[in-house]
Amino acid sequence: MTLYIDPPNWPGHGRMWSHLISDASFEELHAAAAALGCPPRAFDGDHYDIPSDRYADAVAAGAVEIGSKELVRRLTAAGLRRPKRRPAPSA
Repeated sequence: MTLYIDPPNWPGHGRMWSHLISDASFEELHAAAAALGCPPRAFDGDHYDIPSDRYADAVAAGAVEIGSKELVRRLTAAGLRRPKRRPAPSA
């Protein structure tokens, strides 16, 4: 049960962004994001978008820094990857 974050290399809305994921569950991810003060709108299907000015806060809270390709690999291996335009699996 680990949280991961990639470098803030993703531009959008005049800022640079990182992605925060869990390798265990969305429940863990939502709890960690809430503890960091992330608004629910920052959740993007399988990750939270974290602005570059909050990157250090996420790392200080325990998120492990990894590259973007490794982040996607771990998310996929955990069975939590939800590519854009693909609905979440039904329960």
